[in-house]
Amino acid sequence: MTTAQTTSKSAAAIDKARAEGRAALIGYLPAGYPSVEDTIAAGIALAENGADLIEIGIPYSDPVMDGQVIQAATTEALAKGFSVSQVFDVVRGITSKTDAAVLVMTYWNPVVRMGVDEFSRRLSEAGGAGLITPDLIPDEAAEWMEASDKYGLDRVFLVAPSSTPERMQRTVDASRGFVYAVSIMGVTGARTSVSTAAKDVVAAAHAAGAERVCVGLGVSNADQVREIAAYAEGVIVGTALVAAIRDGGVEAVAALTKDLSTGLAKEEA
Repeated sequence: MTTAQTTSKSAAAIDKARAEGRAALIGYLPAGYPSVEDTIAAGIALAENGADLIEIGIPYSDPVMDGQVIQAATTEALAKGFSVSQVFDVVRGITSKTDAAVLVMTYWNPVVRMGVDEFSRRLSEAGGAGLITPDLIPDEAAEWMEASDKYGLDRVFLVAPSSTPERMQRTVDASRGFVYAVSIMGVTGARTSVSTAAKDVVAAAHAAGAERVCVGLGVSNADQVREIAAYAEGVIVGTALVAAIRDGGVEAVAALTKDLSTGLAKEEA
C-alpha cells in the first residue's frame, strides 16, 4: 500500500459516513455554471447540507455521456468563457470553506492538453481529492497512475453493467478512493426509477475486492437514495442538482441536498 492510498480523502469521507451508519452523498456540479462564484457557493451549500463528497465537472465541447440538463449547463459555461484552469479556483473555493472531499470529473482530453503532471499538481495544490475519469480506462492510464501516486490523488474509474469480469477486476485494482458504478447504459439524467442493474454492478465490484462503491446516473430523490444506500457505500446525484441550481439557484441546491440526505441511513438488518 502506498502512502497516497492511506491518505485518500474520498475514502476517508466515505468511511466517516459508514461509521455514522449511512451511505455517503456525492453531489455533482458543472464548473462555471451559472458562474464560477455560483459553483463555489453551491459546492459549499452541498457540503453544509449533507454532501460528503463533491464532484466538479469540467465543461467539455463534446460531452458524450452527459444528458440534456448537464449538456445545456456546460454549453452555457463554455459560452461564457469558462477555461479549464478555472476549475482549480472552484476546487480551492470549496475546499477552503468545507471538509468535503472535492473531486474533479472530466473527460481525459482537457487533462492531456494541460499536461497530466501539471494538472495533477495544480489539483493537489487546490486541495482536490482526485479525478473521476469517465472515458479513461486503466489500461491507458499509465501517466495518470504515476501522477496520482506522485501527488496523492484518488483515481476513480467507472464500471458498468457491461463490464466483463476481467475489466471489473482491472478497474477495481486501479481505482483509489472508490469505484464509480454506472447503473445504466447511456447518458446521464434524472429517472423515475433506478435500474436494478446497479445492484448487480455493485455486487460484482465488491466481489472483485472494492471496499467502496458509489452509484451514479439517474438518482433524483430521497427514495432512490434510500434504495441505493441499502447496498452501496455512496450515492451520486448530478442532473437533479444541476436542474436545482438552474431553476432556484444556490438555495435550491441546499434544499435538495438536505432532502436527499434523509435517504442515506442504512436500514437495520
